Amino acid sequence: MMPIPLPSSAGPWTVPGVPLLPRLVLEPTMSRDGIFDGAWWPRSNDVAAELPDLLTALGAHVGRILRVGLDTSAWAGVPRSVAANGLTIRINRFAGSDETISVTRGFQDHFLLLVVPPGTDPATAASAMAGASATGNHTPAAELLLA
Repeated sequence: MMPIPLPSSAGPWTVPGVPLLPRLVLEPTMSRDGIFDGAWWPRSNDVAAELPDLLTALGAHVGRILRVGLDTSAWAGVPRSVAANGLTIRINRFAGSDETISVTRGFQDHFLLLVVPPGTDPATAASAMAGASATGNHTPAAELLLA
């Protein structure tokens, strides 16, 4: 649905004077038939800096986001909430999977995204993101990130 071009080299993808877009790919049909509804490749583990842009991009495609769930061990200094699109979005903390992020749009309406760790080789990141955003994907996160 919304592929964001990935860098072709190890360096960051930038255009002078243009803000960096989140590296995000969503499953094109939004059928919700697979494990993942897409993938996100943040540039750093600073969730307070990375999350607002992700939520803005996601909100444009899936609607108002109310809550985010993530594993605090994968991120530096996780706040209780973050501002995006003029809204304060609550961050729920859970343990067990630093390779995913759950986004809640409404009551019990969750989207699950694979999180490709910052610093991942671009070819590996592109492969993992393509797998996680494939319609009907059923490959676990750990396998997607091994590519």
